[in-house]
Amino acid sequence: MLLQQLSKRIAQKRVLLLGYGREGRALYRRIQQAGGYAALGIADQNPIADPPEQAALHIGSDYQNAMTQYDLVFKSPGIVLQNNPETLPCQVTSLTELFLSAYRDQCIGITGTKGKSSTASLLHHTLLTAGIPSVLGGNIGIPMADLYEQITPETVIVLEIGVHQLEYIHVSPKIAVFLNLFEEHLDHYGTFDYYAYVKENIYRYQQIGDILICGQQGLPADGDTKATVLRLAMENDAADISLHNENTLRFGKESLLLPETMTLTGKHNRLNCAVVYALARMQQASSEAITEAIATFTPLPHRLTPIGCYHGIRWVDDSISTACETCIQALNSLPDTDTVLIGGMDRGISYDALLAYLADASVPNIILMSDSGKRIAQEAKSYGGTFTDRIRYAEDLPAAVALAKQITAPGRIALLSPAAASYNHYRNFEERGEHFKTLVMQPE
Repeated sequence: MLLQQLSKRIAQKRVLLLGYGREGRALYRRIQQAGGYAALGIADQNPIADPPEQAALHIGSDYQNAMTQYDLVFKSPGIVLQNNPETLPCQVTSLTELFLSAYRDQCIGITGTKGKSSTASLLHHTLLTAGIPSVLGGNIGIPMADLYEQITPETVIVLEIGVHQLEYIHVSPKIAVFLNLFEEHLDHYGTFDYYAYVKENIYRYQQIGDILICGQQGLPADGDTKATVLRLAMENDAADISLHNENTLRFGKESLLLPETMTLTGKHNRLNCAVVYALARMQQASSEAITEAIATFTPLPHRLTPIGCYHGIRWVDDSISTACETCIQALNSLPDTDTVLIGGMDRGISYDALLAYLADASVPNIILMSDSGKRIAQEAKSYGGTFTDRIRYAEDLPAAVALAKQITAPGRIALLSPAAASYNHYRNFEERGEHFKTLVMQPE
């Protein structure tokens, strides 16, 4: 179905791939399979290693000027358009929109500021454990274009869909999950309202008979979706899907006790288990298979991941944390934390909630680092008292780890939970987490 959809979209058109990263390369291969286009170009700000001979190249800082030369533009996630698409002579679309146009009735799309990767991975693992054919892709690092050969009419497609993939789409998955919404990516979207608006595309184009699982209060607004809405909440008897007493999942009138051997930690992860329980039951997975899957699931790296005991300190990597709420959740999940490392790229989000939490928290040592850490340290001065006495500043992650080795009490936890993006020093949170692990394991 994907190739058929692609063939129709590109037939006799001048097609441009805007961005040639992992997703752009995957889509290029499919365009070559489909054929039938009038012209093909690739535009990217950065040089391309081994550029394909079958495409015209537009490389450099003015790469977006090439859009006016084409009829159809596939925009890669994360690229900020310099002009409003409505003012351009071309049509702007994406691989996500193409894929959902082909397979939306088979798709479970999962978004949210935090928790979408773990939820999507656990759901995929649960469906396979239950013997239900499933594929996993999207923002989790597997381009949707690479799933084509694995999909049959019976396949359940689990997609982690990030906000950049939701921008400029006009089709939503049949089953959508909107976990939560916090300030993030304001450097790209400018305002929180517009960031939220783009996120809401996960359900904005759903149809009658579709399902939306929503954990965000106040969404969707009246008239914003035709789907049946199932409410997700913690310790709430009125919710359709919920977590109770930290160990009981509820979906409608059904309930499931979490296995004692599960490795996922934190209330937020257990609430994500409730989402997976509901989704898996919708696909006719047995309660026994769901319990087995939760017990055998290996958490994704850099998400409250224990590194081990080094220099007499227990180190935990939560590099995935790029928002205030995730840092707060991490500290709530690890009450034995003696030192927390916070800071990274400053995207302009508000740190008021995190500052208020830290001011009342019992964590003895707060190491702030990098650009956002500098701003948090400045804003913390208004609190005064013993709170600011617990704060230290380090220029970067190596300096912060070195300081943590000096001040963390033996046997207690030093936690990296930055509440900030990593892009001012690292390519992504994974690279930051791996660097943290290397620093931790270095001998003194």
